[in-house]
This record gives sequence, C-alpha cells and structure tokens, in this order.
Amino acid sequence: MLEMFQNHIEKKLTFLKRSKVVIAISGGLDSVVLTHLCHKLSLNIALAHCNFNLRGDESDTDENFVVELAEDLNLEVFAQRFDTEAYAKDNKRSIQMAARELRYNWFEELAEQLKFDYILTAHHADDNLETFLINFTRGTGLEGLTGIPEINGKFVRPLLPFSSNEIQAYATKNNIKWRDDSSNASVKYLRNKLRHEVVPILKEINPSLLQSFQTTLENLNDTADIVEESTNAVLKRAIETMNEHFITFKISEFKKVNNPKAYMFEVFKSFGFTEWNDMVNLLDAETGKQVLSSTHRLIKNRDQLLLSPFKTKDVVNEISISEHETKKETPFGTLCFDEADAISKSEQHIIYVDKDKLKFPLKLRKRQEGDIFYPLGMKGKKKLSKYFKDEKLSLLDKENAWLLCSGNVIVWVVGRRADERFKVTNDTKKILKILLD
Repeated sequence: MLEMFQNHIEKKLTFLKRSKVVIAISGGLDSVVLTHLCHKLSLNIALAHCNFNLRGDESDTDENFVVELAEDLNLEVFAQRFDTEAYAKDNKRSIQMAARELRYNWFEELAEQLKFDYILTAHHADDNLETFLINFTRGTGLEGLTGIPEINGKFVRPLLPFSSNEIQAYATKNNIKWRDDSSNASVKYLRNKLRHEVVPILKEINPSLLQSFQTTLENLNDTADIVEESTNAVLKRAIETMNEHFITFKISEFKKVNNPKAYMFEVFKSFGFTEWNDMVNLLDAETGKQVLSSTHRLIKNRDQLLLSPFKTKDVVNEISISEHETKKETPFGTLCFDEADAISKSEQHIIYVDKDKLKFPLKLRKRQEGDIFYPLGMKGKKKLSKYFKDEKLSLLDKENAWLLCSGNVIVWVVGRRADERFKVTNDTKKILKILLD
C-alpha cells in the first residue's frame, strides 16, 4: 500500500510534497495509518487531535495515545479539548453535528494561525460509499451523489482511493497500533448502521462493490460537469445585474429551457431553498410574491427574479448630519456638502438646495408609513409609496431607499428625486450642493 500511496501522491497530490500540512488524527485506524504513510514519505506534517470529552477516560486515553505517537515519530502535536455537550445544547445541534463543527472550525483556525497549507483527513473509499448512501436515503441532487471531494479548499483526503480492508491490512502487516472507538460499534447512528448492516450485504451481492462504486462516481462527476456547463450558460444569459443588495435574473431565460425546475435547483440550491415547486411558480406569479429560505429570499418583480440575503438589521436606522459637516459616510456611499455660487444641471446623484430653508441637523432615514414629498418640477404633493410605484421600484429598491430630511420633511429621495420646497430660487442667498459619491 505504501507504494500505491506514494504513486497517488506523485500523480494527483504532488503539491503535498512541498507543503506544510497538519493531519487530523483521532487515534483510530485510518488516521494513524495516514500518519505513518505520510511520515514514511517524509512529508512536512504535524498532528492535530480533538478530545470531545464524550467517552470519559476513553477520550483521554485516545489523546494520550496520539501524544505518544507524535513523540515516537518526532512530530509536533496539537490537542484541543471541547465541551461538546454544552456546545450542542447552546447551539441546538446534535452531538455529531456539534463535534463536526467544533472539529472543522478548530482545524481551520489552527491552519490559519500556524500557517499550515493543508489539513489532511483520513476519509477512505468506504467512507465515500457511506456518505453516498446517507445522501441517497435523505434525498439529494446530483451534487450529493458525486462523493467526498478529494480536495476541498485547505482540506485534502489522500486515502480516498483506498478501502478500509487495504488500510487495515497495511496496519497489521507493519505492526501499527491504533485505538478503537467504542462508539463506532453502535448502530444508533445512521452511518454506523449502514457500515455494519447495509454495506456488508451490498458487498456480499457484489464483492467488487467499491470498484463498481468508483466507476459510478466517475460517471456521475462527468455528468455533473455537463450540468455545471449547461447551468453556467443559462446563468450567463439570465443574470442582469449584481450588487451588494441583490442579484437580478431574467425570468424569460428560465422559461426558455425545457426543465425550468431543474435549472432553478442548480442555480439556487446553495442559497438554502427547498420548496422547488413554489420556486417554479414564481415565474408566473404576481409581482411582489416571494419564496424564503433560512438565509435568502427570491422575489418576483415584473419580468425579473430578485435574489437577496436577509439582513439581520441595518447597523443604523437614522444618521444625523450637522451644519458644518462637509462629508458623511453612509451605508450607500459618501454624501458631500459644499456651498456653491451657482447651480448646474441637477442629476440623480447631485442636488442644489436653498440652505436657509434647511433645519439642521439634517437626518438620513428609511421610509415610514405615510411619508409624502413634493417632487421637484411637479405641482402638489405625492405619497412616497405612490412615487415608488410610479417609478416601478422593486420591493428591494424600496427597502434600500434612503431619505435626506430637514426635521421630518423630505429634502431628497437620495439618488432619485429632490423636493420642490427646497429648490433654489431667485431669492436664494446660500446654495448648498449635495453630491452622492
């Protein structure tokens, strides 16, 4: 196996030979064998062990084992203890999910702080099969059936081509000791139930199951490449605009394809959406209809779909501007104030007002129910809601609109329309130029 492992590194993961890496080691068979293999190849490795304090003395014995192994191999070792049960309770996670989050968060912090290039984990071919079956039983798309990625950011899994039997045979032949986790024998966890009860039956049906499974993964990944290419082509045509607030998609491009639901799944799956029939129904829904995920919302706006993240809360709801300020940083840009001798042509991002008509401090705020203003160039007042409707602003545009006010009176719907009551006239003595930069 050592020779096959070396060949795999040379062919697929040669960058590891010139990298500083840390191995995630539990003390179990797989991670211990990975450590020995990397040590045999003289890779620049250190060890990182998580003690989740879930199995009493057994957890501490695992930690001691890893520390002793590091000493025997003359390797640097890092061990971190967690109160996993408290973390699970505080964050409303299962114990397994809590341990996973704690583990991966710590590995990433360790890599960043100590400048490790990569983090190696000991996932192997049987783990890959189990993950496939877990995703299959829970319901998933193509992405959930393409297996564990060998390289995923800083995480690298060099043992993926090797079976559990090959790993154990290598350990036995080389008299390598490891720790057995008693919890691995329990079938109360889905992965263990599959490992101990389902996979053995599948291997009995097909003794070459792992090889067949690898062929299946290769075919699925080839198909995934085609899907990604096709989806990207639709996306390129569909996306109209992108900014910090939302992404705008042309509905017509989704309606052109044979299976809009499939394309919408591929485009929007990473944003937490699950109600795919509702998503497709948005294509023909009334303006303003929306579908929500835990993190985003997709809104129908005439012939567009608007994708926007949920905002926790605006950092500020109101900003005060004193008379002597010449610049003010805002969530939407910089407002610049400067006295002028004359006015030039007003633009959406520049207005000129009669300074003596202003009541300082000015304030910036979001819209409120019942807001009215007198649009520059028009006679009479208009409800802000009616102005937004006439201007065909989307729901997100309305939510992101800011108003510059003198007291409670609107001076400027910022970036859109000034108020007639503050315009410069022949009687104006001080002209104030306000520019949105």
